Amino acid sequence: MRLIGFPNPVNEKAARAVAAGVLIIAGTALVSGWLWLTLPLALGFFARVATGPKLSPLGQLATRVIAPRLGPPKLVAGPPKRFAQAIGTIVTASSAVAWFGFGSALAAGVLLAMIIVAAGLEAIFAICLGCIGFAYLMRAGVIPEETCKACGDISSRYSRATAGARLER
Repeated sequence: MRLIGFPNPVNEKAARAVAAGVLIIAGTALVSGWLWLTLPLALGFFARVATGPKLSPLGQLATRVIAPRLGPPKLVAGPPKRFAQAIGTIVTASSAVAWFGFGSALAAGVLLAMIIVAAGLEAIFAICLGCIGFAYLMRAGVIPEETCKACGDISSRYSRATAGARLER
């Protein structure tokens, strides 16, 4: 087993469970004022970018405990999820620097609020903002198509998902 690397495909149920954990931790940090939690959040995001769930306690909990209890896996492309984790790394690391480096609770809080919104959308509605950004960058030619052939048209997947949700009602 390789330590470095991100899985492809990814179980969306595990990704959403990780997002729920991030939502809880970031929300706790913001509401309680425990802005020191930005550091473990940033380290967790970094671990997931580098190794997928292998070195992330939250990733391990999601893939080994939570996701298996949610039924059969729902597989989605890995590269957009890794891109989303990289954005999370940048935002939470910036929040940690704002708090620890500059003592700015306001800047750290604003960045945490951004993470809360993104994690909430992923955890609750399966809307991955990083994945949407990844698709736009692919369409613009910034990310080569070879990176993820299944990712090129995310809008059709969202329209199929919402059509399926309407049929279930």
